Amino acid sequence: MNRMRKKTVLRAAAAATAALLTATACATQRGQEDKGTAADGACKGQQTTGITDKTIKLGGIYPLSGPASAYGTISKGVAAYFKYVNDKGGIDGRTVEFVVRDDGYQPPKAVEEARRLVEREKVFAVFQTLGTPSTAAVWDYLNQQKVPQPFVATGASVWGTDEAHPWTTGWQPNYVAEARIYAKYLKDTKPKAKVAVLYQNDDFGKDLLGGFQEALAGSGIKVVAKESYEVTDPSVSAQMASLARSKADVLLNITTPKFGSQALAADAKITKWNPLHIVNSVSSSAAVLKPVGFKNVQGVVSATYFKDPADPQWASDPEMKAYRQALGKFASDADPANQFNAYGWAVASTMHQALAAMKCPTREGLRDAVRNLKDVKVGMLLPGVTLNTGPDDAFPIETMQLMRFKGERWSLFGEPVDTRKEFGPVTG
Repeated sequence: MNRMRKKTVLRAAAAATAALLTATACATQRGQEDKGTAADGACKGQQTTGITDKTIKLGGIYPLSGPASAYGTISKGVAAYFKYVNDKGGIDGRTVEFVVRDDGYQPPKAVEEARRLVEREKVFAVFQTLGTPSTAAVWDYLNQQKVPQPFVATGASVWGTDEAHPWTTGWQPNYVAEARIYAKYLKDTKPKAKVAVLYQNDDFGKDLLGGFQEALAGSGIKVVAKESYEVTDPSVSAQMASLARSKADVLLNITTPKFGSQALAADAKITKWNPLHIVNSVSSSAAVLKPVGFKNVQGVVSATYFKDPADPQWASDPEMKAYRQALGKFASDADPANQFNAYGWAVASTMHQALAAMKCPTREGLRDAVRNLKDVKVGMLLPGVTLNTGPDDAFPIETMQLMRFKGERWSLFGEPVDTRKEFGPVTG
């Protein structure tokens, strides 16, 4: 990722945390209060806040309300997984308590909730902060407090490349890697394409758009129109009307769920414009498509890395069976066919493996474990997708597969593409 885009990602963090850091400059770092209580040897003196021989306390920050509230159900998938594991004896004999806070997709609120989780709830780790703006707003604070922030629910490429934040790691494929998948697909199938782009005017939207444009460099494909929107906008109908006038034959839809549905619906209503519609993975859930009407989203293309719970090919899959049974028992109000719930299950399963791999039952032990994943398999991920990290690589997943919407569900096509091997690493 180039330096200018990296600075863009960090601006939200600087703005949202300035007041917080001033207020806490003279305070004792509360995450350090319990240093010196780890057992023995190499673990002695490390932080054990939030973990005992019998319990692990984790916190998560999600938009349970506000313009991105569709993502809130991810927390139900996570909670169901941990309750399922607790029912079977926990992780190395420890039961997991998962505390969920709502930030409404507002960075200042995310800062407030991060402080609450660390200073009042005294969590072991802030597992899952959702959204690029909210994650950027809190990562300075959490890294200064030396509190693990593993597997954030955002694909911004900065999470895996910034050496100043070793306590933060990504999970899902970063937006630059995802953009490369779409660029490769167009270069292979529509080498003279004219592309119109709708994107969210923040670090999330700009990261994916920038990665897409970089991946197209030197090709015959041109971005002929771009329109942005703010998360506070009531709709994107005006932007879609403008993009339609470009007569582009491809529409790249870089949106969060609310606006993803609006863009898909607007595309269906513009009868004289029929572009190939590519929607980014974060708005590809059936929960986003269903309100539009499945008949109106036929042929839409996206990419994924985990199993679609609505796809019958996974009906007899052992992990999918466990997921459906656990949701029925521990989160009966959560739709098992909703991909966001499956996402939550998959990332919680990853956290399970990281916790189990800790050499020390400490915050430092977790930090090191998430930076040392080697071909880790998670049952909810697609065949061929494994997790790998290293000291200089905090992108656990960089393999994705294309899918096309047919009938009432997504259908995978092509082969999984490991973007690390295909394009090289994403760098800072």
